[in-house]
Amino acid sequence: MSGATTPASGRPGVSPPADAAVPVRHPDAPAPGEPLAGHYDQCFACGTDRPHGLGITVRAGEGVSVTAEFTVTPDHQGAPGLAHGGVLVSALDETLGSLGWLLRKIAVTRRLESDFVRPVPVGTTLHLSARCAAVAGRKIYSTAEGRVGGPDGPVAVRADALFIEVKLDHFTSHGRSEEIRAAMSDPDQVKVARSFGVGP
Repeated sequence: MSGATTPASGRPGVSPPADAAVPVRHPDAPAPGEPLAGHYDQCFACGTDRPHGLGITVRAGEGVSVTAEFTVTPDHQGAPGLAHGGVLVSALDETLGSLGWLLRKIAVTRRLESDFVRPVPVGTTLHLSARCAAVAGRKIYSTAEGRVGGPDGPVAVRADALFIEVKLDHFTSHGRSEEIRAAMSDPDQVKVARSFGVGP
């Protein structure tokens, strides 16, 4: 695992610096075991309106941790009968991103380093878990893994990540205007807030 920065490139690494703080679960975070609502209906990973998406369901865990599951379908394959590596990384990224609900922070992926340990066949349910390791200012350091055969089965994929806390205008300034307008015009204001990663 890399250090706080990668000397050769100057890019931030995924390991927290020595002076990083222990993450603290927000007092208003969902209770352990409570499902976390998907943040946006059109999201490839958690959206309910994406027939070929991942359909990931996430639950709050103890401390600053979450668990999730998704089943690999033929739409997710790369090599015949096997999950595409990019799809597996998307599942890890979504699970890691869900930690923001427990911190009550809006954050985006800055860097994600993944390891593929074993193939994941079509039809497999991937059991994912993620935890926040540390926080340093706007930087959130976290780790995740995906297991096959059950929550305690063998590890198939894992990732370490650096997320950066952002403001709402990160999304409204950079997203395609049609989708921004559609999301903002929804009469359900809780749903609008969730679309942009604000609150559970």
